Order: sequence, then C-alpha cells, then structure tokens
Amino acid sequence: MQRFTGKVVVVTGAGSGIGEGAARRFSAEGAMVVLAGRTEAKLARVAASLDPQRTLAHAADVSRREDAEALVAATLRRFGRLDVLVNNAGTAVTGPLLALEPEDWRKVMATDLDSVYFCTRAALPHLLETKGSIVNVSSVSGTGGDWNMSAYNAAKGGVTNLTRSLALELGEKGVRVNAVNPSLTLTELTADMKDDEALMAKFRERIPLGRPAEPADIAGVIAFLASDDARFVTGVNLPVDGGLSASNGQPRQA
Repeated sequence: MQRFTGKVVVVTGAGSGIGEGAARRFSAEGAMVVLAGRTEAKLARVAASLDPQRTLAHAADVSRREDAEALVAATLRRFGRLDVLVNNAGTAVTGPLLALEPEDWRKVMATDLDSVYFCTRAALPHLLETKGSIVNVSSVSGTGGDWNMSAYNAAKGGVTNLTRSLALELGEKGVRVNAVNPSLTLTELTADMKDDEALMAKFRERIPLGRPAEPADIAGVIAFLASDDARFVTGVNLPVDGGLSASNGQPRQA
C-alpha cells in the first residue's frame, strides 16, 4: 500500500514510541516524513533506517511557539509542501493533586496541549493549500479519568475536545481533524509499568484483547485517519484500546 506517495507528513515526538511507529508507517507507505522531537540522537536513530531522500530529522521543542514555527518552515524548505500533521508529542506526571507542583502541571500542559495548538497554528496555512489532514494523539485518559493523573487527564481532555472544535471549524475548508485515543501502549513513557507484573495483570484483566498496545497498533490507525480511505471522517476521537472502552467498569466474570 502506497497511500502517501508524494505526500509530506510531519510527526512530532517521532524519536520513540507511537511517534516513531507512525513515522515508520508513513515512510513505508511512500511519504516524505519529517521527524520532530527534542532529542537529536533519538531522531537520528529513527532516520538512519528510513529512506534519506524522503526523511528530515528536525530537533524541536514543540511546546514552544518558535520551535513549532521553525519546524514547519524547515519542512517547507526541504519538501515544499505539507499534507499531514501528526501531533504526538506528549509526557505525563503522576500523583495526587496536592503533590503536583505548578511546574509539573505546566510541563504536562505545555507538552501535551500547547504543542498541538502551536503546531496546528503554524501548519494550518499550508494544510489549507493541500486540503490536508491533522491527526492528534490523545488518549483514553482524554475521555475518562484516571487515578492520580489529573494533569494528564486535563491535557488529553483538551486535545480530545480541541479535535472536535477544529473539525467543525475546518471541515468546509477541506482540512480533516481526527484523533486516536490509545490505552496503555508499550513505549518509553510506560517502560516502568511494563516491569510491574501486578499492575500489568490488572491491565490485561480490563482489556478484552488481553494485552497492551504496541506502537505499530496505533500507527496503523493514525495512517488510516490521515489517508483518503478516511476522506469522509472528521471530528472523530477513535479509541484504539483493545476494547477497553466497551466495558462499563464491572470486573471480568469467570
């Protein structure tokens, strides 16, 4: 499948995890891919295994307006257009609210929500030209609450509803805006959870498919939403959660 031949895709947080998975999927489908992230070494590792003629690694902290604007400018200099923006950059700080320092709150809001605003604002004039697509990476934590994750819930809830609002605003202009809402996905961000067998057993009990997601599981859905196969889909927050959201919260029965 080569659904993105001739298309230019920007992926934030592309140095690992879901962002890396998405970048690899778009590249495999023929896209020119711009890898954005804070750590040059991580971007270089991913870029080294992709087609150098169709890959640009650009270090950026997209929680900063100037970095988001520079990312888009670099994309236009290298490839001359922009067709898809994947807003994936994210982080989390856990703990009860009274243990959450203001700088922790701001870090999560800046990385998870401000970055979506800054990148979308910078990319939008060019996406309007190409009738392009935006895919935001939200979370099941953006549709319901978690224990001791108030900042993350608030930020991802913002991404979820921003997705809906922008879909209304931009639909008649030809730009589609959707989001994926993954459940637990095995990435650097969740590496410490993977080693907690008791915690993982609880997740496996709640997820009907019986396992956490891999980045490739999420990447395939991101690519679908960005593609012409989803040309009549906008404003969707699509759970990619192994069936987790099918439950009303009751424990699994024998």
